[in-house]
Amino acid sequence: MLALVRLRRGVVGESRRVCHLIPVPAGPVPEHLTALCGEPIFPADAEVLDGLRGMPCHPCLLRSAPSGQGRLANAG
Repeated sequence: MLALVRLRRGVVGESRRVCHLIPVPAGPVPEHLTALCGEPIFPADAEVLDGLRGMPCHPCLLRSAPSGQGRLANAG
């Protein structure tokens, strides 16, 4: 299962407040989580979203696509 999160205002600048996809761990929440793009996310610094808000993290989206689906059509 994946959670959609965004860093809170003031944690990073507005241009870095993108929506990340994070695998939800089974059991207790660890000190930090890792988004699909590799960005470390500290739970206290992020808000869980119920839908896409603002800009998505493109690397997270690409890594969440089924194998072979992350490429653009007619791209080389």
